[in-house]
Amino acid sequence: MSRTPRPLQGGLLSRRQALASAAAMLAAPAVLRAAPAMAEAPALGAAPQVFQRFRLGSFEVTSLLDASAMIDGPWPIVGQDRPPTEVEQLMRANLLPEKRFRPGFSPLLVNTGRELILFDAGNGTEGFVPPPAGGWLVKSLATAGYTPEQVDVVVLTHAHPDHIGGLLTDGKPTFPKARYVVGATEFDFWKGDTALAMPKESNEYRSAVMFRSHLLPLADRTSFVDPEGEVVSGIRAVKAHGHTPGHLAFHIESDGQRLLAWGDCAHHEVASLAHPEWHALFDQDKEAGVATRRRIYDMVATDRLAVAAYHSSFPSIGYVERRGDAYRWIPVTYQLDF
Repeated sequence: MSRTPRPLQGGLLSRRQALASAAAMLAAPAVLRAAPAMAEAPALGAAPQVFQRFRLGSFEVTSLLDASAMIDGPWPIVGQDRPPTEVEQLMRANLLPEKRFRPGFSPLLVNTGRELILFDAGNGTEGFVPPPAGGWLVKSLATAGYTPEQVDVVVLTHAHPDHIGGLLTDGKPTFPKARYVVGATEFDFWKGDTALAMPKESNEYRSAVMFRSHLLPLADRTSFVDPEGEVVSGIRAVKAHGHTPGHLAFHIESDGQRLLAWGDCAHHEVASLAHPEWHALFDQDKEAGVATRRRIYDMVATDRLAVAAYHSSFPSIGYVERRGDAYRWIPVTYQLDF
């Protein structure tokens, strides 16, 4: 290898040095012109992270990956009432693909020291993202060091298929020793006939059918909670209606450290927060969904709460910053590693 010529005064090379450097560079391409060498190691493909664990006071919290699929959007999933180009422009401004995105599907596991509590059960085999792209919860649990038999409580933010599809495996309870907690309003709505009267291609009809096959059979092991109701010590429900009639978030607190598991209060970490007023395709009550987003985002930004956001990019943990009338998602880095 030739040495780098030393610059003369003023940083210029002498003619002799320049010619010597050029000769060295002309000699080097003899190696470059040879047939390209092939790496001995094969390309191994993507290796997605499937869990992330951190402490929250005396609690131990694990975010689990249930699905990873690139889908069309975020319009109309977010911005249903806006022109597609407006949503695409927002994506472009944030260096994201304009018409494709990868939502998170991230159940949350909280070990209180007394009980192991799972928030939402993922897609299972019949949810929005079935295998092979989804339904990974049990495998992610195993990778994180747990078994389904160790889960004591399953808390449901709401009863959409990507949150209750994993309750059953081959027709049997996936978490055989668990009890279940769901909002009383949520349970009563899906138990009624309103959603079953909707078109069969609708999300409401599909959710009602899955409620009857996956959650209703577990009614004898299910307890019901209202907003501000306590699940266990340190975990209480927070009203977040609009996405579904009884949709709930859950406030988790231990030793003064706090986190909000907000379920589906956002479907995209940029679009939902930058424009909480935009309608979300899967919100049953659009205006109530807008009001909930504004209230929840304001609360977590004001109180500087950590957030578990089910549909943000995995590990789906972060913070919210206020930006005028809008908000910005800040993914967690090392804030919780203490």
